Amino acid sequence: MHIPDGFLDLTTSAGAAVVAAGAVGVSLRRARTELGETGPALAGLVACFVFAVQMVNFPVGAGTSGHLLGGALAATLVGPWTATLVMTAVLLVQGLVFADGGLTALGANITDMGVVGVLVGYLAVRGALAVLPRRPSCVVPAAAVGGFLSVPAAALAFTLLYAVGGTAPVPLDALATAMLGWHVVIGIGEAVITAAVVGAVVASRPDLIHAARHLAPELVLVDADGTRHVVGADGHAGATAARPRLGARTAAALLGASLVVGGGLSLLASSHPDGLEYVGERLGFGARAHESAVASSPLADYALAWLPGSVWATVLAGVIGVLLTLVVGLGLARLARLAGRTGADA
Repeated sequence: MHIPDGFLDLTTSAGAAVVAAGAVGVSLRRARTELGETGPALAGLVACFVFAVQMVNFPVGAGTSGHLLGGALAATLVGPWTATLVMTAVLLVQGLVFADGGLTALGANITDMGVVGVLVGYLAVRGALAVLPRRPSCVVPAAAVGGFLSVPAAALAFTLLYAVGGTAPVPLDALATAMLGWHVVIGIGEAVITAAVVGAVVASRPDLIHAARHLAPELVLVDADGTRHVVGADGHAGATAARPRLGARTAAALLGASLVVGGGLSLLASSHPDGLEYVGERLGFGARAHESAVASSPLADYALAWLPGSVWATVLAGVIGVLLTLVVGLGLARLARLAGRTGADA
Protein backbone atom coordinates (compact mmCIF):
# COMPACT_ATOMS: atom_id res chain seq x y z
CA MET A 1 0.00 0.00 0.00
CA HIS A 2 2.89 2.33 -0.72
CA ILE A 3 1.54 5.67 -1.95
CA PRO A 4 3.50 6.98 -4.96
CA ASP A 5 4.16 10.60 -5.81
CA GLY A 6 1.29 12.13 -7.74
CA PHE A 7 -1.69 10.55 -5.98
CA LEU A 8 -1.91 13.38 -3.42
CA ASP A 9 -1.39 17.08 -3.94
CA LEU A 10 1.60 18.80 -2.34
CA THR A 11 -0.45 20.49 0.37
CA THR A 12 -1.89 17.18 1.59
CA SER A 13 1.50 15.49 1.31
CA ALA A 14 3.06 18.27 3.38
CA GLY A 15 0.32 18.00 6.00
CA ALA A 16 0.83 14.25 6.23
CA ALA A 17 4.58 14.83 6.57
CA VAL A 18 3.94 17.13 9.54
CA VAL A 19 1.75 14.47 11.17
CA ALA A 20 4.40 11.81 10.50
CA ALA A 21 7.21 13.97 11.87
CA GLY A 22 5.20 14.67 15.00
CA ALA A 23 4.40 11.00 15.52
CA VAL A 24 8.02 9.97 15.03
CA GLY A 25 9.16 12.72 17.39
CA VAL A 26 6.77 11.59 20.11
CA SER A 27 7.75 7.96 19.54
CA LEU A 28 11.43 8.82 19.92
CA ARG A 29 10.63 10.28 23.35
CA ARG A 30 8.18 7.58 24.47
CA ALA A 31 9.92 4.43 23.21
CA ARG A 32 12.58 4.48 25.93
CA THR A 33 10.58 2.28 28.31
CA GLU A 34 9.83 -0.28 25.61
CA LEU A 35 13.45 -0.34 24.47
CA GLY A 36 14.54 -0.74 28.08
CA GLU A 37 12.79 -4.11 28.15
CA THR A 38 14.83 -5.82 25.44
CA GLY A 39 17.31 -3.23 24.14
CA PRO A 40 17.53 -1.66 20.66
CA ALA A 41 18.72 -4.81 18.89
CA LEU A 42 15.27 -6.40 18.82
CA ALA A 43 13.79 -3.25 17.27
CA GLY A 44 16.37 -3.32 14.48
CA LEU A 45 15.78 -7.02 13.86
CA VAL A 46 12.00 -6.56 13.73
CA ALA A 47 12.50 -3.72 11.24
CA CYS A 48 14.60 -5.80 8.87
CA PHE A 49 12.18 -8.72 9.18
CA VAL A 50 9.20 -6.51 8.27
CA PHE A 51 11.20 -5.17 5.30
CA ALA A 52 11.94 -8.71 4.15
CA VAL A 53 8.37 -9.98 4.43
CA GLN A 54 7.02 -6.90 2.63
CA MET A 55 9.01 -8.03 -0.41
CA VAL A 56 6.84 -11.15 -0.70
CA ASN A 57 3.59 -10.12 -2.39
CA PHE A 58 0.90 -12.81 -2.21
CA PRO A 59 -1.92 -13.12 -4.79
CA VAL A 60 -5.44 -12.34 -3.63
CA GLY A 61 -7.31 -12.91 -6.88
CA ALA A 62 -8.55 -10.94 -9.90
CA GLY A 63 -5.03 -9.92 -10.88
CA THR A 64 -4.06 -8.18 -7.66
CA SER A 65 -1.82 -8.96 -4.71
CA GLY A 66 -1.11 -7.92 -1.17
CA HIS A 67 1.84 -7.81 1.18
CA LEU A 68 2.40 -7.57 4.89
CA LEU A 69 2.04 -4.08 6.34
CA GLY A 70 3.63 -5.18 9.61
CA GLY A 71 2.39 -2.50 11.99
CA ALA A 72 0.41 -4.87 14.21
CA LEU A 73 3.22 -7.43 14.15
CA ALA A 74 5.82 -4.85 15.20
CA ALA A 75 3.57 -3.39 17.91
CA THR A 76 2.91 -6.85 19.34
CA LEU A 77 6.61 -7.68 19.49
CA VAL A 78 8.21 -4.40 20.58
CA GLY A 79 5.38 -2.06 21.64
CA PRO A 80 3.53 0.71 19.79
CA TRP A 81 6.06 3.55 20.14
CA THR A 82 8.97 1.42 19.00
CA ALA A 83 6.78 -0.07 16.26
CA THR A 84 6.28 3.39 14.76
CA LEU A 85 10.06 3.76 14.64
CA VAL A 86 10.36 0.28 13.12
CA MET A 87 7.90 1.13 10.36
CA THR A 88 9.63 4.46 9.78
CA ALA A 89 12.95 2.68 9.28
CA VAL A 90 11.36 0.29 6.79
CA LEU A 91 9.66 3.06 4.82
CA LEU A 92 12.77 5.24 4.78
CA VAL A 93 14.87 2.47 3.25
CA GLN A 94 12.14 1.54 0.78
CA GLY A 95 11.49 5.12 -0.32
CA LEU A 96 15.03 6.49 -0.37
CA VAL A 97 16.93 3.46 -1.68
CA PHE A 98 14.47 1.23 -3.55
CA ALA A 99 12.10 3.88 -4.99
CA ASP A 100 9.17 2.05 -3.37
CA GLY A 101 6.72 4.82 -2.51
CA GLY A 102 7.16 8.45 -3.46
CA LEU A 103 9.46 10.92 -1.75
CA THR A 104 6.81 13.62 -1.43
CA ALA A 105 4.46 10.86 -0.22
CA LEU A 106 6.92 9.56 2.39
CA GLY A 107 5.09 11.37 5.19
CA ALA A 108 1.76 10.00 3.95
CA ASN A 109 3.16 6.47 3.92
CA ILE A 110 4.53 6.81 7.45
CA THR A 111 1.22 8.26 8.63
CA ASP A 112 -0.76 5.53 6.89
CA MET A 113 1.28 2.44 7.76
CA GLY A 114 3.52 3.57 10.59
CA VAL A 115 0.94 5.52 12.61
CA VAL A 116 -2.58 4.36 11.67
CA GLY A 117 -1.57 0.75 11.01
CA VAL A 118 0.40 0.53 14.25
CA LEU A 119 -2.18 2.32 16.39
CA VAL A 120 -5.21 0.36 15.17
CA GLY A 121 -3.29 -2.91 15.22
CA TYR A 122 -2.02 -2.40 18.76
CA LEU A 123 -5.39 -1.27 20.13
CA ALA A 124 -7.01 -4.32 18.53
CA VAL A 125 -4.39 -6.61 20.08
CA ARG A 126 -4.94 -5.13 23.53
CA GLY A 127 -8.70 -5.26 23.09
CA ALA A 128 -8.58 -8.93 22.13
CA LEU A 129 -6.27 -9.75 25.03
CA ALA A 130 -8.73 -8.10 27.42
CA VAL A 131 -11.33 -10.77 26.66
CA LEU A 132 -9.04 -13.77 26.10
CA PRO A 133 -7.57 -15.94 28.86
CA ARG A 134 -4.45 -14.45 30.46
CA ARG A 135 -1.97 -16.80 28.82
CA PRO A 136 0.97 -15.90 26.55
CA SER A 137 -0.37 -18.25 23.88
CA CYS A 138 -3.42 -16.00 23.52
CA VAL A 139 -1.20 -13.32 22.05
CA VAL A 140 -1.29 -15.32 18.80
CA PRO A 141 -5.03 -14.93 18.05
CA ALA A 142 -4.93 -11.38 19.44
CA ALA A 143 -2.11 -10.49 17.02
CA ALA A 144 -4.10 -12.04 14.18
CA VAL A 145 -7.06 -9.79 15.01
CA GLY A 146 -4.77 -6.76 15.16
CA GLY A 147 -3.13 -7.65 11.87
CA PHE A 148 -6.45 -8.14 10.15
CA LEU A 149 -7.98 -4.86 11.33
CA SER A 150 -4.86 -2.79 10.67
CA VAL A 151 -5.04 -3.31 6.90
CA PRO A 152 -8.55 -1.96 6.17
CA ALA A 153 -7.82 0.80 8.70
CA ALA A 154 -4.80 1.87 6.64
CA ALA A 155 -6.90 1.58 3.48
CA LEU A 156 -9.52 3.87 5.02
CA ALA A 157 -6.78 6.32 6.06
CA PHE A 158 -5.59 6.52 2.46
CA THR A 159 -9.18 7.12 1.35
CA LEU A 160 -9.44 10.03 3.77
CA LEU A 161 -6.14 11.47 2.56
CA TYR A 162 -7.37 11.17 -1.02
CA ALA A 163 -10.64 12.84 -0.08
CA VAL A 164 -8.63 15.81 1.20
CA GLY A 165 -6.08 16.10 -1.60
CA GLY A 166 -6.53 13.52 -4.34
CA THR A 167 -5.23 14.66 -7.72
CA ALA A 168 -7.90 13.04 -9.88
CA PRO A 169 -11.69 13.19 -9.55
CA VAL A 170 -12.87 9.88 -8.10
CA PRO A 171 -16.22 9.17 -6.43
CA LEU A 172 -15.29 8.73 -2.78
CA ASP A 173 -17.91 6.05 -2.19
CA ALA A 174 -16.43 4.00 -5.03
CA LEU A 175 -12.89 4.57 -3.71
CA ALA A 176 -13.83 3.61 -0.17
CA THR A 177 -15.71 0.52 -1.32
CA ALA A 178 -12.85 -0.67 -3.53
CA MET A 179 -10.10 0.06 -1.00
CA LEU A 180 -11.92 -1.54 1.91
CA GLY A 181 -13.16 -4.47 -0.16
CA TRP A 182 -9.74 -5.51 -1.43
CA HIS A 183 -7.88 -4.72 1.77
CA VAL A 184 -10.25 -6.78 3.90
CA VAL A 185 -9.13 -9.73 1.78
CA ILE A 186 -5.49 -8.68 2.06
CA GLY A 187 -6.05 -8.35 5.82
CA ILE A 188 -6.71 -12.08 6.00
CA GLY A 189 -3.21 -12.69 4.66
CA GLU A 190 -1.85 -10.14 7.14
CA ALA A 191 -3.58 -12.00 9.97
CA VAL A 192 -2.16 -15.36 8.91
CA ILE A 193 1.41 -14.06 8.58
CA THR A 194 1.22 -12.10 11.82
CA ALA A 195 -0.14 -15.08 13.75
CA ALA A 196 2.50 -17.41 12.29
CA VAL A 197 5.39 -15.13 13.25
CA VAL A 198 4.06 -14.34 16.73
CA GLY A 199 3.29 -18.03 17.26
CA ALA A 200 6.89 -18.95 16.45
CA VAL A 201 8.19 -16.37 18.92
CA VAL A 202 5.72 -17.49 21.61
CA ALA A 203 6.91 -21.07 21.17
CA SER A 204 10.58 -20.16 21.57
CA ARG A 205 10.96 -16.83 23.39
CA PRO A 206 7.65 -15.55 24.81
CA ASP A 207 9.60 -13.26 27.14
CA LEU A 208 10.58 -11.13 24.14
CA ILE A 209 6.99 -10.28 23.21
CA HIS A 210 5.95 -6.87 24.52
CA ALA A 211 2.22 -7.64 24.45
CA ALA A 212 2.66 -10.87 26.45
CA ARG A 213 4.62 -9.55 29.41
CA HIS A 214 1.60 -8.76 31.56
CA LEU A 215 -0.24 -12.02 30.82
CA ALA A 216 1.47 -14.75 32.84
CA PRO A 217 0.21 -14.58 36.44
CA GLU A 218 3.25 -14.30 38.65
CA LEU A 219 4.36 -13.37 42.15
CA VAL A 220 7.69 -11.64 42.68
CA LEU A 221 9.51 -12.66 45.87
CA VAL A 222 12.45 -10.65 47.20
CA ASP A 223 15.11 -12.36 49.34
CA ALA A 224 16.80 -10.67 52.27
CA ASP A 225 19.76 -9.88 50.02
CA GLY A 226 17.48 -8.19 47.46
CA THR A 227 17.45 -11.04 44.91
CA ARG A 228 14.13 -11.11 43.03
CA HIS A 229 12.49 -14.43 42.09
CA VAL A 230 9.37 -15.02 40.01
CA VAL A 231 6.77 -17.60 41.00
CA GLY A 232 4.91 -18.56 37.85
CA ALA A 233 1.40 -19.86 37.37
CA ASP A 234 2.65 -23.40 38.02
CA GLY A 235 3.80 -22.39 41.51
CA HIS A 236 7.50 -22.92 40.85
CA ALA A 237 10.03 -20.28 41.77
CA GLY A 238 13.52 -19.62 40.58
CA ALA A 239 13.36 -17.43 37.51
CA THR A 240 15.09 -14.14 38.24
CA ALA A 241 13.00 -11.13 37.35
CA ALA A 242 15.27 -9.27 34.96
CA ARG A 243 15.26 -7.68 31.57
CA PRO A 244 14.88 -10.35 28.87
CA ARG A 245 18.17 -10.97 27.08
CA LEU A 246 17.94 -11.24 23.32
CA GLY A 247 20.99 -13.48 23.08
CA ALA A 248 23.33 -13.99 20.15
CA ARG A 249 21.59 -17.19 19.04
CA THR A 250 18.14 -15.61 18.94
CA ALA A 251 19.47 -12.50 17.16
CA ALA A 252 21.24 -14.65 14.59
CA ALA A 253 18.05 -16.66 14.02
CA LEU A 254 15.96 -13.52 13.48
CA LEU A 255 18.52 -12.01 11.11
CA GLY A 256 18.89 -15.30 9.28
CA ALA A 257 15.14 -15.58 8.82
CA SER A 258 15.05 -12.04 7.41
CA LEU A 259 17.85 -12.79 4.95
CA VAL A 260 16.17 -16.00 3.81
CA VAL A 261 12.83 -14.27 3.27
CA GLY A 262 14.19 -11.10 1.67
CA GLY A 263 16.88 -12.79 -0.37
CA GLY A 264 15.12 -16.05 -1.22
CA LEU A 265 11.36 -16.18 -0.74
CA SER A 266 11.03 -12.78 -2.41
CA LEU A 267 11.72 -14.60 -5.68
CA LEU A 268 8.27 -16.18 -5.29
CA ALA A 269 6.49 -12.84 -4.93
CA SER A 270 3.44 -12.23 -7.09
CA SER A 271 4.00 -9.86 -10.01
CA HIS A 272 0.43 -8.55 -9.86
CA PRO A 273 -0.13 -4.97 -8.66
CA ASP A 274 -0.91 -4.54 -4.99
CA GLY A 275 -4.29 -3.45 -3.70
CA LEU A 276 -3.71 0.29 -4.00
CA GLU A 277 -2.20 0.04 -7.48
CA TYR A 278 -5.06 -2.19 -8.62
CA VAL A 279 -7.72 0.18 -7.29
CA GLY A 280 -5.92 3.10 -8.93
CA GLU A 281 -5.95 1.33 -12.28
CA ARG A 282 -9.62 0.41 -11.97
CA LEU A 283 -10.83 3.85 -10.87
CA GLY A 284 -8.63 5.87 -13.20
CA PHE A 285 -6.23 7.65 -10.88
CA GLY A 286 -3.35 5.20 -11.26
CA ALA A 287 -1.98 7.19 -14.20
CA ARG A 288 -1.39 10.14 -11.85
CA ALA A 289 1.52 8.30 -10.23
CA HIS A 290 4.88 9.97 -10.82
CA GLU A 291 8.22 8.25 -11.04
CA SER A 292 10.14 8.56 -7.80
CA ALA A 293 13.00 11.04 -7.66
CA VAL A 294 15.27 8.11 -6.76
CA ALA A 295 14.11 5.94 -9.66
CA SER A 296 17.67 6.03 -10.99
CA SER A 297 18.97 4.38 -7.80
CA PRO A 298 21.02 1.26 -8.57
CA LEU A 299 18.63 -0.63 -6.28
CA ALA A 300 15.36 0.79 -7.61
CA ASP A 301 12.51 -1.72 -7.86
CA TYR A 302 14.47 -4.23 -5.77
CA ALA A 303 16.95 -5.02 -8.51
CA LEU A 304 20.58 -4.26 -9.27
CA ALA A 305 21.34 -1.99 -12.20
CA TRP A 306 24.55 -3.87 -12.97
CA LEU A 307 22.78 -7.25 -13.07
CA PRO A 308 19.80 -6.59 -15.35
CA GLY A 309 17.41 -9.51 -15.63
CA SER A 310 19.43 -11.75 -13.31
CA VAL A 311 17.73 -13.70 -10.55
CA TRP A 312 20.66 -12.77 -8.35
CA ALA A 313 19.69 -9.11 -8.65
CA THR A 314 16.58 -9.66 -6.54
CA VAL A 315 18.43 -11.88 -4.09
CA LEU A 316 21.22 -9.37 -3.53
CA ALA A 317 18.80 -6.44 -3.40
CA GLY A 318 16.83 -8.24 -0.71
CA VAL A 319 19.96 -8.98 1.31
CA ILE A 320 21.20 -5.38 0.99
CA GLY A 321 17.77 -4.06 1.96
CA VAL A 322 17.58 -6.27 5.04
CA LEU A 323 21.01 -5.13 6.24
CA LEU A 324 20.32 -1.45 5.51
CA THR A 325 17.02 -1.62 7.39
CA LEU A 326 18.74 -3.28 10.31
CA VAL A 327 21.22 -0.40 10.48
CA VAL A 328 18.52 2.29 10.20
CA GLY A 329 16.29 0.52 12.71
CA LEU A 330 19.14 0.21 15.21
CA GLY A 331 20.00 3.85 14.65
CA LEU A 332 16.46 5.05 15.36
CA ALA A 333 16.23 2.80 18.43
CA ARG A 334 19.49 4.14 19.84
CA LEU A 335 18.36 7.69 19.08
CA ALA A 336 15.14 6.97 20.96
CA ARG A 337 17.04 5.81 24.01
CA LEU A 338 19.10 9.00 23.90
CA ALA A 339 16.02 11.18 23.41
CA GLY A 340 14.20 9.45 26.23
CA ARG A 341 17.15 9.89 28.56
CA THR A 342 17.43 13.56 27.66
CA GLY A 343 13.71 14.05 28.27
CA ALA A 344 13.92 12.32 31.64
CA ASP A 345 16.81 14.55 32.69
CA ALA A 346 15.07 17.76 31.60
